[in-house]
Amino acid sequence: MRFKKALYRIGHLFTVLDKPFVWSVLLLTGIGLISLYSASFDAPGRFQDQIRNAGLAFALMWAIASLSPQALMRCAVPLYTVGIALLVAVAMFGLTRKGAKRWINVGVVIQPSEIMKIAVPMMLAWYYHQCAHIIRARDHWVALLLLAVPVGLIAKQPDLGTAILVCSSGFFVSYLAGLSFRWILPVFLTFTLAVGALITFERKICQPDVQWPLLRDYQKHRVCTLLNPGADPLGKGFHTIQATIAIGSGGLHGKGWLKGTQTHLEFIPEKHTDFIFSVYAEEFGLIGGLALLFLYLCLIVRGLQVATKGATLFSRLLAGSLTLSFFSYVFVNIGMNSGLLPIVGAPLPFMSYGGTALATVGIAVGLIMSVGRRKTLIQS
Repeated sequence: MRFKKALYRIGHLFTVLDKPFVWSVLLLTGIGLISLYSASFDAPGRFQDQIRNAGLAFALMWAIASLSPQALMRCAVPLYTVGIALLVAVAMFGLTRKGAKRWINVGVVIQPSEIMKIAVPMMLAWYYHQCAHIIRARDHWVALLLLAVPVGLIAKQPDLGTAILVCSSGFFVSYLAGLSFRWILPVFLTFTLAVGALITFERKICQPDVQWPLLRDYQKHRVCTLLNPGADPLGKGFHTIQATIAIGSGGLHGKGWLKGTQTHLEFIPEKHTDFIFSVYAEEFGLIGGLALLFLYLCLIVRGLQVATKGATLFSRLLAGSLTLSFFSYVFVNIGMNSGLLPIVGAPLPFMSYGGTALATVGIAVGLIMSVGRRKTLIQS
């Protein structure tokens, strides 16, 4: 009898979790561990570390899912404020690694920009919730300011990849809150013209003596390498070329688990983090890649379903923006692995090695589940 009661209590603890979400997360995490095991044959400790990281991410997901959206809304402003303070602290006396100042030691070494992937959409969702009666143009300007501060601080570290992802998460909140296409269209047209100009005048503007405004030299080189990776195949173009070779050599069925030659001959750079997709695609081929994309699609569709049924504007904006952010992460990572986008520091959710990154996506899923759980409680 006691055993049955204990099982019932354990089962009740997991009723806060959304089953479609949990299955997608577990399958993606499992695939990630399989790929990481192959990618880390030269550093076996990474696999054990990632299992620990996955356990922590799942615990955070469950804990956040257990909270109500009202409790989460009360945390929005303090979390955003702490995140901004940490970013300022990083700028003043952060730790520098590989030429970038992105970390700070607060007893443990953390990367505050990862916090802003959650804090920014929470803050903007909270702000629009306060204006729910009528959202005016000036409210969008205030939201833009709230977004510009962390994005600017992150870009200055420099960490353009994370800055773009944080910016996209904030944009999704504003878009879902009713941002007019009259605001979006000029930005889109400007971006399109800029890309066209880059392609047209690539030979002239990619010369060593040409300085690009607002971008550092290494960021300029990444864009120029994307346009013409063959210009420096053993230098700046090496990453892009080797990643695309690995994906292409996988063929339809892949070379088989632990049989990826590009992976095991050390041709793929950062194969356990940013380029984990190249490792996976080489070993599991096009069929495996499509299966992975299908799992991400299931995750995104389920998140949007939860968002549409949120009980409050805060809930709907938060769940919707976080779900679309998953799309951004997947699009950017697979795009740079495939040579379609410049190389930036963007991990693949649930696949790339890293405790902070995995914890962040675990918290994001927990937030979406919290919105779905509250909707269920209201209906019942």
